[in-house]
Amino acid sequence: MSASVLYDTPGPKATVRNRLYAVVGSLAILALLVLSFVRLSDKGHLAPEMWDIFNYAGIRQNIADAVIATLKAFGLAAIGSLILGVILAMGRLSDHKPVRWLATAFIELFRSIPLLITIYAIWVGFLTDYSMWALALGLSVYNGCVQAEVLRAGINSVPKGQGEAAYALGMSKTQVMVSVLIPQAVRAMLPTIISQLVVTLKDTSLGFIILYPELLQTARLIASNTQVNGQYPYVSTIIVIGAIYVGMCLLLSALATWIEKRGRRTSKGSGPGDAPETIGAPSRLRDNGSAV
Repeated sequence: MSASVLYDTPGPKATVRNRLYAVVGSLAILALLVLSFVRLSDKGHLAPEMWDIFNYAGIRQNIADAVIATLKAFGLAAIGSLILGVILAMGRLSDHKPVRWLATAFIELFRSIPLLITIYAIWVGFLTDYSMWALALGLSVYNGCVQAEVLRAGINSVPKGQGEAAYALGMSKTQVMVSVLIPQAVRAMLPTIISQLVVTLKDTSLGFIILYPELLQTARLIASNTQVNGQYPYVSTIIVIGAIYVGMCLLLSALATWIEKRGRRTSKGSGPGDAPETIGAPSRLRDNGSAV
């Protein structure tokens, strides 16, 4: 049966209609882009002078420093969120009710509070002089709660026989969780984990609210303090900084794809079919009793 039960192959009329919708939609998007380009050009935002500011060594150095600051906050937040996610996931699956209730309350609380409020509260209340740590801690708390739910879903997706076999070998629950369940959960949920890390990278832009010199804060300072032809180069600055964000996210996604493919090759290479034949094992017999 070649056709899928969830998808009906469109007939001739439906095919023509779908193609017409695609052409009309593409033309509408193209018209909006042309209209936006014309309006920006008429206001002088796309003039060559607006882009010449990026030839200045000082502005380039500011952008490079902002990229480094962004990656520092992201690195701390990524490590912190993954560690916190593992701890919260284990707490959520604990047999002890107080631990389970505490982990559940923590996750539900900080998932409900807007991330911007969390970052600002940590900065004002505890780390006023350390904006990088306030940003990293706020990102770690929120994204750690999300990663905990991702890991919990991955652990629950592991067949129960895996844990039962480990318990039968005399392993404790902590050993089963760390050695058996979590590695399989991470492998199963790796695309979702990496997707949340990409979100974490983009959320570093919220550091502008606490004056942390990341990319968005630096873009605002560059655009508001540099005047060209009587106006501020917000459009060109946003385009350049946005392209940097896109590039970093694409690199992180490419790294995730490479790690996932490598993990698949490793799991396939260690399958039971690759095990060497035991020396001295009895040969299989044919129906007539002769050895194969």
